[in-house]
Amino acid sequence: MHDIVFTNGQVLEYIGLGLTILDVGFAQARHPLNTTFHYFEIQIIDPGENCYIAIGLTQKDYPKNRHPGWDKGSIAYHADDGKVFIGSGVGEDFGPRCHKGDILGCGISFRNDPAYLNDFSDIASEDSFNWSDDSPSSSDNESSDVMNGEPKARPVEVFFTRNGSIIGVRRVEMPSSGFYPSIGMLSTNEKVRVDLRPLTG
Repeated sequence: MHDIVFTNGQVLEYIGLGLTILDVGFAQARHPLNTTFHYFEIQIIDPGENCYIAIGLTQKDYPKNRHPGWDKGSIAYHADDGKVFIGSGVGEDFGPRCHKGDILGCGISFRNDPAYLNDFSDIASEDSFNWSDDSPSSSDNESSDVMNGEPKARPVEVFFTRNGSIIGVRRVEMPSSGFYPSIGMLSTNEKVRVDLRPLTG
């Protein structure tokens, strides 16, 4: 985590300055989504000054001071403007703006492909879904799934929900290391409640 702290168990609170885009608070789960734990949710407890809250998925070595969706290897839905960002600082219209009390979700629709089962079904144990405060090491980014010296990305469908309804779906390339549940915040007093395992199976 960067400029975000836990309060009351499942609540993440932004503690950064919130003055420029360099002040992004970022939280990333310790393990990527997989075919068993493929979806997570946040509830906006306090939108803060501007509701600069993002929910999405990022690669393991994602920069700690960047909103999910802004950089390569990420996709995110941003609550303040309802846009989806896919590895770019320019978002596209996607869904509604969000407010206090809204529940936002993000998940992956894995293809019915044995390769996904082999690669992701056993990545995380029952108690492993929590937030990382460790800096990535070189071993975190190693992968046996390499072609021509480059890690192999795989297409997946990432979907987002708001208050139980699907907002939309985007097909993106998932990094070989997987997609990690991630949250970004950027304005004073923002708080979200997180449920990393609301659905299984």
